[in-house]
Amino acid sequence: MTSIGGVEMVDWKLAVTTASRLARPGPEITREEAREVVAELRAHAVAAEEHVRAFTGMATAAGHDTPVLVVDRPGWIEANVAGFRSLLKPLMTKMRARRGNGPGGMIAGAVGGKVTGVELGVLLSFLSSRVLGQYETFAPATRDLPGAPDGGGRLLLVAPNIVHVERELGVDPHDFRLWVCLHEETHRTQFTAVPWLRDHLEAEIQAFLAETDVDAGTLLERLSDAVQAFTGGRRGETAEPSATGTGTATGPETEPGARPGAHAPEQDTEGRSLVDLVQTPAQREILARVTAVMSLLEGHADYVMDGVGPRIVPSVVEIREKFQRRRAAGANRLDQILRRLLGLDAKLRQYRDGERFVRAVVDEVGMKGFNRVWTSPNTLPTAAEITHPAEWIARVHRGPEA
Repeated sequence: MTSIGGVEMVDWKLAVTTASRLARPGPEITREEAREVVAELRAHAVAAEEHVRAFTGMATAAGHDTPVLVVDRPGWIEANVAGFRSLLKPLMTKMRARRGNGPGGMIAGAVGGKVTGVELGVLLSFLSSRVLGQYETFAPATRDLPGAPDGGGRLLLVAPNIVHVERELGVDPHDFRLWVCLHEETHRTQFTAVPWLRDHLEAEIQAFLAETDVDAGTLLERLSDAVQAFTGGRRGETAEPSATGTGTATGPETEPGARPGAHAPEQDTEGRSLVDLVQTPAQREILARVTAVMSLLEGHADYVMDGVGPRIVPSVVEIREKFQRRRAAGANRLDQILRRLLGLDAKLRQYRDGERFVRAVVDEVGMKGFNRVWTSPNTLPTAAEITHPAEWIARVHRGPEA
């Protein structure tokens, strides 16, 4: 645990306990059915790997293979808390140094650690029933959850969520499970075939965290202003309702939702999440680069899924249509508010923009030409190039270094 004199700044155990207790129960299923689902998902993951490699021309680099794990909701929660703990360690160290070891710092650390642990637990409980699969890029191994030898990378398939959605959609469960595996296996291939990608993303994230204002009072004030901007403006101001919008999500299962909100005179919140509003200008520049990469990865996964699916998933057209309708239908009001505040529906925009980018580039220069995107960080698309693929083609294929 990251602590001050034994006092945790983030109570990770409390986060796991809170999330596990609040997580919704999974669908009713017999023990035998559960074993069959797990076995089938593992088999589909292996099959999907071969199909993705054949379609994309990408292969796992020597020594960079990562495990595929079929987990339940508590397992997904445990894995993500371990990932958060590892990734945020440098920031926690800075905050510990700033706070100091005096009695006041220890008291603040004890209270803050419990509060943060509960808040993180509530967030993860909300997400744990919505994620179908996740390639966990920064994944330290635990006793129950093995990771890659170098301490990062594993694919998680969340069995109860997959079963829940396939039943809700009324689609062929065997086809749906393979369809999901195609998307998630593409992410696994991206990172195992392009070893530098993980290090690049980690460097960007650490740069983002390094820019964080580590003064707790300033962070709380900024967070409070952001919340008020969404829920009714700053104290003493009249809130003006804003239009609804779309924003990000975790896993291919999420659907867009509208959010009621308010417009604060000093800061336009339209199209931005709570996470966006607590950033510094330098962090927004870093986030723009990371968002471009994530759009590429998500769009590439959707493109591959659509390219491979019709050949090996008999009911892919039905699955796709029902899945898109489910996304478009949105969720209940509470889910919509939470998703908007947390920025959990912008991933849908990443799917759309990224998929259009990949399709346009492949149409113009072929899959081999598209794969030049994986050459180095310099060949990754910028945020502007994601929406204007011709600019990426001109720079990478027709520029002075082409």
